Amino acid sequence: MSERVSRRHFVKSGSALTAAALAGAPRVHAGGQDTITVGVIGCGGRGTGAMENVLDSAPNVRIISMGDMFPDRLRGARKQLADSKREGFKVTDDTAFTGFDAYKKVLDSGCQMVILATPPGFRPMHFKAAIEAGKHVFFEKPVAVDPAGVRTVLEYGKIAKEKKLAVVTGTQRRHEGSYVETMRRIKDGAIGEVVAGRCYWNSAGVWVRPRGENQSDMEYQLRNWYYFPWLCGDHIVEQHVHNLDVMQWAMGANPVKATAVGGRQVRVEPQFGVIYDHFGVDYEYPNGVHVMSMCRHWNNTPSNVSEAVQGTKGRSNCATVIDGQNAWRYQGKHKNPYVQEHTDLIESIRKGEPLNETEQIAHSTLVAIMGREAAYTGKVVTWDQILNSPMNLMPEKLEFGPLPEPKVPMPGKNA
Repeated sequence: MSERVSRRHFVKSGSALTAAALAGAPRVHAGGQDTITVGVIGCGGRGTGAMENVLDSAPNVRIISMGDMFPDRLRGARKQLADSKREGFKVTDDTAFTGFDAYKKVLDSGCQMVILATPPGFRPMHFKAAIEAGKHVFFEKPVAVDPAGVRTVLEYGKIAKEKKLAVVTGTQRRHEGSYVETMRRIKDGAIGEVVAGRCYWNSAGVWVRPRGENQSDMEYQLRNWYYFPWLCGDHIVEQHVHNLDVMQWAMGANPVKATAVGGRQVRVEPQFGVIYDHFGVDYEYPNGVHVMSMCRHWNNTPSNVSEAVQGTKGRSNCATVIDGQNAWRYQGKHKNPYVQEHTDLIESIRKGEPLNETEQIAHSTLVAIMGREAAYTGKVVTWDQILNSPMNLMPEKLEFGPLPEPKVPMPGKNA
């Protein structure tokens, strides 16, 4: 698949692993309740929420360091956590960092585990650094915005396994009791052979931040990261990846190809950057199984965030219900899945049996990128094409200053 003009080629090169990179995981005694120290990279809304979630997830958890690009974001997150009176929040002025290199300082702060919650474009870089530094990782979704980033994540996910480092991702449905039990039954044949699926994230849009006086292009795009593909991946990647991950879970395979439509029909003003406001994707999985994917950001329209699969013996919403020959309803407890994912991560560290969810979220992220590129170009995109694409959206220089906005993708022209 050829690239849009604004995209740089990714040059694959072998990684020379140093002895430090192959060092063992931080020492936490199996089965114990030893204190686990946490650093946080990215202190926006999701990063701040993840800090609250991890402190609520298990005893003897301490957040000792945090970093963000901007001082005001850092101050806001620190205040919110301090005001929450959570005992485990132990960040001081000396362990609060800002700037492009804040992530390095967090990794050097002595933490055993790190939460990665920056805009998605930075996550492959930060994941690589975290694994090289021997840290357990809580990895917000999506984990990349382009195939180059996905390949980096896959590579370092394998290294994390070698180093016995835990990696859990922010796909909370995978840790939600109702989803887990429903999907177990689907896998055990409750609806027969899965023959079709559908998933939606139809909702209103998100925040918009007006351009400040004397803001550089880089700062403006960073503060409005949702509207630029190099930072966000577009909303099919940043948001709809949750639903696509459920489809991946149900199908147990990667799609063969994708055909898509998409565009800007409602959000056309300059403050909405260059991303689309709607996508519709037909994913074809092995054996001719099709999944219909739809996501949109339109105000004053019905919302629908859901998944469903059809089988030869019934159907399911993947979350609580099975209809058909083996009808069933979930009757169990409903724990906060945003907390439970951290509980599962920390328990796996303490047991010496580290979870590693890298491959499943990397593949789900790539499924979303695949659908985006099918819509952007108007072409059928295959799994092998997107997995091996040289596409790399990261700017060559990460510094405050000029950064021209790319053009809105136009199918048939961005070939």
